[in-house]
Amino acid sequence: MSVVFLDNAIVHYEVLGKGRPVFFLHGWVGSWKYWIPSMQVTSTSYRAYALDLWGFGETAHNQQAYHLDHQADMLSAFMDKMGIGKIAIVGHGLGGLVALNFARRWPKSVDRMMAVNCPMDYESVHTRLWTAQPVELVDWLSSRAPELVAALSDAGKTDPLAITVSMDSLQANNFFGAARQTNLPCLFVYGQNDPAIPPPSTEKQSAISHMMHNVIFDGSGHFPMMDETQKFNRLLIDFLALDSGVSPQELQLKEEWKRRVR
Repeated sequence: MSVVFLDNAIVHYEVLGKGRPVFFLHGWVGSWKYWIPSMQVTSTSYRAYALDLWGFGETAHNQQAYHLDHQADMLSAFMDKMGIGKIAIVGHGLGGLVALNFARRWPKSVDRMMAVNCPMDYESVHTRLWTAQPVELVDWLSSRAPELVAALSDAGKTDPLAITVSMDSLQANNFFGAARQTNLPCLFVYGQNDPAIPPPSTEKQSAISHMMHNVIFDGSGHFPMMDETQKFNRLLIDFLALDSGVSPQELQLKEEWKRRVR
């Protein structure tokens, strides 16, 4: 287990591989662990980092830092601490919102971003996501397959306040609207069967900029990276391989997901 001290508190992270840095940020349920298959795939060509955000996994329960702004501050401080200048970010749910916030504030530090099952606004999130206990969310949002249970085993370590405060932050801020005004290449991925954060409406999808693109996985729920691991990782690698500044709309999409592209 690797840790750094930020604001006099422990931040846990794991890292694999060598090359350009790719950061993986988890969502409201679990921790860095469910990124392991994606980290293993990307680590053959990139240096893959996965962090536990404040209040999750092995990172400290720093209750003054649960706002989305402070979670983004943690990411910036971590990069400074590690001497990292520019990154690609893969964020899921909460991690996607942190990535959007970070990219809005430090646009020159982000090369591209993949936001997975990331709500475009507060109304898009099912209320159960912030009212149920973290362990209950595992039963609701995933199958009980042994590999998924292991991947989400840190759910019980979550401080529920970290979820509540992040939802308050989402309600008070239009992170997606700000992100649309940047030229950051951003690929949005959604699971068609996610009960917590459904894919955006056609109207919302049509409002994205030319540097953004939506892909919907028919066979996935809240965790596309685990529900359809191989397909997700192929899309991820293709996205990371695009030249800097190229829109994800230029992706040469594989046949199995081309039909669901928005």
